[in-house]
Amino acid sequence: MFRGKKITVFGGSGFIGRNIVRELAQQGAWVTVGCRDVEGAKHLKVQGVVGQVTPVHVDVTKGDNIAAALQGADMAINLCGILFESGRNRFDAVQGTAPGVIAAEAAKAGVSKFVHVSAIGADANSASRYARSKAAGEAAVKSAFPTATILRPSVVFGPDDDFFNRFGAMAEAISILPLIGGGRTKFQPVYVDDVARAAFVALTSDTAEGKTYELGGPTIYTLKEVMELVVAQTARKCRMVEIPFWLASLKATFLELLPTPPLTRDQVILLKSDNVVSEGAATLADLGIKPTACEAILPTYLDRFRPGGRYNRFRAA
Repeated sequence: MFRGKKITVFGGSGFIGRNIVRELAQQGAWVTVGCRDVEGAKHLKVQGVVGQVTPVHVDVTKGDNIAAALQGADMAINLCGILFESGRNRFDAVQGTAPGVIAAEAAKAGVSKFVHVSAIGADANSASRYARSKAAGEAAVKSAFPTATILRPSVVFGPDDDFFNRFGAMAEAISILPLIGGGRTKFQPVYVDDVARAAFVALTSDTAEGKTYELGGPTIYTLKEVMELVVAQTARKCRMVEIPFWLASLKATFLELLPTPPLTRDQVILLKSDNVVSEGAATLADLGIKPTACEAILPTYLDRFRPGGRYNRFRAA
């Protein structure tokens, strides 16, 4: 499918990016990975033959090396995004302005297909700065590269995710799981490999050009039901504690002082809205993809949080 094609993946060293780079390499593509930490991305080189995967330094907040990373590229994917702000990495810069710059440079470079990964909830009128920046990024991409395909995933899960793994670690460490806002916020977790497949279809399908797809899994869960999944998979006895939004926001004020905050005030705002596929939106099904259920994948990586570790269940048997 991609044999011999040169594809540039911005943000390719992140959670979703690593999976996309691996699959592209396996399908014969020559992949340039645009990232800030080249040393930290060197492990991606083993995903292909010598020279097939090449990490290059790109700082999207400055526009450094974007054009160079796209030199000779047939296709491009932008995955750059952040969950919280720190230093120069601000929502507006990384998710609002940078996508348009990347898309414009891709158009100049003669790239035939461009895929931009955004997020469900992108909304120019949202109270959340994260959601507003995602909407701004989408608008900038559409302006610079009108045939670009935009993918909006819900919460993405998989072995290296920052969602189920975070709650699994909490279940293991403190046996308390917080239900912010009473745990009623709805999510539609989507498997990382399904997101990767959606990107591949978008790169190869003319019918996907200029369209926006919202990607969600087969099941909608409340936050409380997500926690119950974690408890079932980790075999931990946990107490679920309801935390009102105002108290969560107050706690986040102090947690934001940490280098990697587990919760921010902006994330609390996001939790006030459901993170599910919109009614009438184009979905994975429109891309010919059957979504993977959480229950089929979670046992493959949350079992490490079980009492006694991953293999304890086998010893018990």
